[in-house]
Amino acid sequence: MHLGVSRNTALASYDLLLSEGYLTSRPGAGTFVADLRPRQNPRKSRATEAGGDGRLAAFWRGSARSLRPRPAATPRFDFRVGLPDRSLLPLQVWRRVTARALRTLSKSPTAYAEPEGRHVLRDAISKHVSFARLVDCQADDIVVTAGAQQAFDLIARILVTPGKTTVAVEEPGYPPLRAAFAAAGAKLVTVAVDSEGLVVDQLPSTTRVICVTPSHQFPLGIVMSPRRRMALLDFAQSHDAAVIEDDYDSEFRYDGRSLDALKTLDRTDLVFYVGTFSKSLFPEIRLGFVVVPKWAQPALVEAKRIADWHGTVFAQEALAIFIDEGHMARHVRKARTVYGRRRGELLRALADHCGKQLQPMGGESGLHLAATLLTPVGARVVAASAAEIGIEVTPLDAFAKSSPAPNGLVFGYGMIGEKQIDEGLRGLAGIIRRHSR
Repeated sequence: MHLGVSRNTALASYDLLLSEGYLTSRPGAGTFVADLRPRQNPRKSRATEAGGDGRLAAFWRGSARSLRPRPAATPRFDFRVGLPDRSLLPLQVWRRVTARALRTLSKSPTAYAEPEGRHVLRDAISKHVSFARLVDCQADDIVVTAGAQQAFDLIARILVTPGKTTVAVEEPGYPPLRAAFAAAGAKLVTVAVDSEGLVVDQLPSTTRVICVTPSHQFPLGIVMSPRRRMALLDFAQSHDAAVIEDDYDSEFRYDGRSLDALKTLDRTDLVFYVGTFSKSLFPEIRLGFVVVPKWAQPALVEAKRIADWHGTVFAQEALAIFIDEGHMARHVRKARTVYGRRRGELLRALADHCGKQLQPMGGESGLHLAATLLTPVGARVVAASAAEIGIEVTPLDAFAKSSPAPNGLVFGYGMIGEKQIDEGLRGLAGIIRRHSR
């Protein structure tokens, strides 16, 4: 009465709240607000503590902090790893090709697409990879995935027998790749990386899958030497092991043509070549691909079908047009020039401000640069202090699974302008000096 609401309306409201569980009614006592606090499932809690999802959660907490999306504001000096500069993308061109892709799809009958990806995109990728990386492949050799991460997950599903298959990964290395194989039940072994790349002599004889980043080792930046590449392929052939080649940012090389991909040198069809458009374009596109050995193709296509049937058709059509019309090649050339200048400025600023504190390492490629600390201060301490004044940089040991990583930092230069690099490195040098004292 006080609210001017009829009795029928009030009763209907109570009935609705009771049916949805927001109220409880006890005869003779009245109607009360329900206790909606979440209750822990003791069975689930014990299972998590014993392993399962708990192991994976602990794995991610321990080794992939630097790769998680950050809800906080963009840092003032953004040296985060693995992020390209989206402002370099020719947006007018991208709008035009996406509009054309939409018109093309509007004329097609409604249907589910092929799990291996649209033929038009697979054909475009095969031409792109054949030209850029000298990988001899056709459209039928390619499976389109939702980024490199889905590629790792699908490959792990078809190659790993839980609890039995030994998978070798680089140390330090790429945490999401390790997580995909750990989730599949692989027995992970870490193998050291030296100045020539993965130390092949340290591979256990039981290894059946070898995961490498030969063109630009993640995160150290080392380029695997020709001698070591041949040793790796010889090991794979003699031990009947598959090789997963993650060629995540090979488009960006600044001192001439890069070494041939492992897939180019592979004569026994043991290499899975994984590529992604997250670095050359932007991460949100969620498109990658695998050049698959013939013997594994039916299994990988079926794994893709089971996982999500097929990827986003609209984005695949747009990307195919973007590549076929030469926009991808032009964009990569422009971006390579910009990133090359940033890398040069980063090296200059490191020499000017941190010459006695940080030693750069790795080859002339990619979107990040690693540097080892020449002072006894810990990299995590430096990174934490730097974050407090808006300098976002990653310690190398964030990418190590078991063995101690070099005491150093990783600088991404995809998201930071040239003019900011000098000021950011000057501030970082002050932090290192303060902790060194």
